[in-house]
Amino acid sequence: MSVADRRRFLALALGAGATLGGWNLRAGWRREEGEAGQAAEETPPLPEETLHAVTRKSWAMGAGVSLTVLHARREVAGQATVAALAELRLVERLMSLYRPDSQLCRLNRDRVLDRPHPYLVEVFRAAEVTSQQTAGAFDATVQPLWDVYAAAQKAGGLPDEKAVEAARRKVDWRQVEIAADRIRLYGDATAITLNGIAQGFAADRMLSVLRRRDIRHALVNTGEIGTLGGKGRNAAWSVGIQHPRRDDVYLTLAKLEGRCLATSGDYATAFSDDRRDHHIFDPRTGHSPRELASVSVAAATATQADALSTALFVLGPDRGRELLEATPGADALFVLKDGATLVTSGFPAST
Repeated sequence: MSVADRRRFLALALGAGATLGGWNLRAGWRREEGEAGQAAEETPPLPEETLHAVTRKSWAMGAGVSLTVLHARREVAGQATVAALAELRLVERLMSLYRPDSQLCRLNRDRVLDRPHPYLVEVFRAAEVTSQQTAGAFDATVQPLWDVYAAAQKAGGLPDEKAVEAARRKVDWRQVEIAADRIRLYGDATAITLNGIAQGFAADRMLSVLRRRDIRHALVNTGEIGTLGGKGRNAAWSVGIQHPRRDDVYLTLAKLEGRCLATSGDYATAFSDDRRDHHIFDPRTGHSPRELASVSVAAATATQADALSTALFVLGPDRGRELLEATPGADALFVLKDGATLVTSGFPAST
């Protein structure tokens, strides 16, 4: 929940397949012991009509971004990618912590933001709903914890417990007042990061632009994955989820048919070599959750998948199961610290 690149282990795998091995059913979860194998190639299906692919890459909110658009007319696909990237740049101008002139940075600095952009209001309200649903496990006000850990890392270590507790007392999602014409921060040095939800929102906005331009097949990667259609008329987009401990291995492929995918993990931004301390914080303790290495979530929107992946990492599989059951269309793949996995029955993994 600090830098957008925390989800770089979502690797695109167009036309690849993977196997997780034998899963056993245990208390409603499928569980695998040990590590997964390398992704294997599969033969891509032949489209019923010729679809031209246009791929563009960019950089936004501290991370690499890419999109692939398919259309019978190459110029239509090209124009659509330009429009989608313009929408991405708008989201970045509003929500990036890397731009001092963004509306988010202005809010953190001035404590109040008049006439916020409707997109910013929408994201704040989505974050608020997720905080309510998770009893604060998802909390956009954890930025003070990131600040104290980042400062200690620059000094060559970890913050002491007194510093952590002082930062933790500044974290409380209820200290944010949201209205269409004003967003205000209350509390002692409340500060916001939207890196647990903004990348997903950006993917959703880009997909919306593509739909308006009559694009039916596309894959968007803002650090979170959004899709339209498939890589052909009858083939779903396949997204490889990299093993959280082995860079050269896919944990599995997720075949996305009308759903989006987001992953939160303990290693993209670690403050300690053993990954016990990293960018995802439990607002109750001020420390990183100890149980999980990563959580991948498939959901109806990238915004929802993004926020849920962070919340579930904090909650863990036992407490998170109730949240998943209460969220239509949401499924999750949990990777425990020991390498074992737990996966809900509806998670779109290739087996």
